Amino acid sequence: MNYSPVNTIWVLLGAALVFFMQAGFAMCEAGFTRAKNSGNILMKNLMDFCIGTPLYWIFGYGIMFGAGTALFGWIDPFILKDYSHILPPGVPLWAYAIFQTVFCATSATIVSGAMAERTRFSAYCLYSAAISLFIYPVSGHWIWGGGWLAQMGFHDFAGSTAVHMVGGVCALIGARMLGPRIGKYGKDGKPRAILGHNLSIAALGVFILWFCWFGFNGASTVGMDSDSLLSAASIVFFNTNLSAALATLTTMFFTWLRYGKPDVSMTFNASLAGLVGITAGCDAVSPFGAAVIGLCCGFAIVLSVEFFDKIARIDDPVGAISVHGVCGALGTILTGFFATGVSTMKGVFYGGGLSFLLVQCAGVISTIAWTAVVITIVFTMIRKTIGLRADASEEVMGLDRSEHGLPTAYAGIAMLPDDTFSQDSSTASASMSYQGTASPEKNKEKAPDSPVYTRIQIICRPSALEGLKNAMNKIGITGMTVTNVMGYGTQKGTPEYYRGTPVEVTLLPKVQVDIVVSKVPVREVIETACAVLHTGHIGDGKIFVYDVENVVRVRTGEEGYDALQSD
Repeated sequence: MNYSPVNTIWVLLGAALVFFMQAGFAMCEAGFTRAKNSGNILMKNLMDFCIGTPLYWIFGYGIMFGAGTALFGWIDPFILKDYSHILPPGVPLWAYAIFQTVFCATSATIVSGAMAERTRFSAYCLYSAAISLFIYPVSGHWIWGGGWLAQMGFHDFAGSTAVHMVGGVCALIGARMLGPRIGKYGKDGKPRAILGHNLSIAALGVFILWFCWFGFNGASTVGMDSDSLLSAASIVFFNTNLSAALATLTTMFFTWLRYGKPDVSMTFNASLAGLVGITAGCDAVSPFGAAVIGLCCGFAIVLSVEFFDKIARIDDPVGAISVHGVCGALGTILTGFFATGVSTMKGVFYGGGLSFLLVQCAGVISTIAWTAVVITIVFTMIRKTIGLRADASEEVMGLDRSEHGLPTAYAGIAMLPDDTFSQDSSTASASMSYQGTASPEKNKEKAPDSPVYTRIQIICRPSALEGLKNAMNKIGITGMTVTNVMGYGTQKGTPEYYRGTPVEVTLLPKVQVDIVVSKVPVREVIETACAVLHTGHIGDGKIFVYDVENVVRVRTGEEGYDALQSD
């Protein structure tokens, strides 16, 4: 076979750029989530590629591109059969194989952000294997491998449906089955904002993805050795950039009007939404069509994020369902309206009638059905065997420590304390001090004849805080101060390792609860706290008791017993 150096280099360059998208996804997901889970996020994005690569080599590529039936390729371990029927002109088999491998990894990594901060790492690895092994390859065969959708004329140039929507549907099912993060919804069902810890990192991820998308879409021409391919790549680059820019502008102004200020994280999401939306038809629409697709995605991303967050109550920390699932489907369908007929059938607005639009809709619906059914089975099997969701205490502590033994992904950098909410909306933030609400005038309690004031300091695990607070409230404690601290006892922390080397002393995250009592017996407070905190394992905590000479309420000037009462 005569290979084209230009085409081969173009495909390999595109593969390298699409691979680098893993860094963009890792940065976005880490920035939009909390610092205590950053290491876990980075690990999952790395494993998506490393798990998917050998599995796609062993089975996925054959299933996707084998000349089998309209529904399924063939089983070809290690890519040993003849694929000349599907290879682009002048492109070697292994160049095309690595190009398709990185697309498979992109589809897999989309799910990481939607299921972030509460998924077991082992469960996520099994999911990643399943999508690379058969979920993505089967629907990919229908669309790109000569399957039944391709035969009908379904057009998805670079993967709005084949890559992004498949990942978005898996993200939707996974997030729904996991349930929301602890504290995401109050008792009244209203969502609470859980802020990402680093918008700078998230912004870097967006710019990396935008840059790499020129390879994702542009190199999907799989050639540059003719005038027609040069023209196609040029319009693909222009449309890709235009759609992303219009989507970003639309969301900025839309959120400005809707919320009173332009929303930063939502605008970042909009850039990706515009890129996802144009991916299906970037070669088939005019710049005007690309602008309209970007405009539609800019509105859709805001409304979709609000829908899943507020109405469906599906917790998606990074907006992956909306960006990839919703905008992937939307962009594919809009291609049925705006395709000019240059590289595919004509859309509705260019005299093509409804036939092409219906084919696009059929492709979206059938791919959603396949993906949703199979991923539901996969996640159900994982949940019933090794478990899908991390324990509540592990989630509160952070998956970096519980899943990887990583004290922090930001060693040497001071981080703000994490506000971990209880599942009961009636309790306050764990990082805030709180007091009762009764006024001194309404306080009918009589001071003891010889009041004694005692400070009780409790050091415990962060995961035990909510139970301790509730127990203290039940015995009449009307106020406490909660502080996030770090420390270790005689065991010098649990043994942890970094690059295989034991860390001699590890400062563990703890919570310090300070209570000053007069009326409530000190022994009752101690016994109640011990009953709540005791597990019998190292790290249950300690209780310190101090005498207090006096108490002064600054606002009212009250001293002693009166200063300790609720107001």
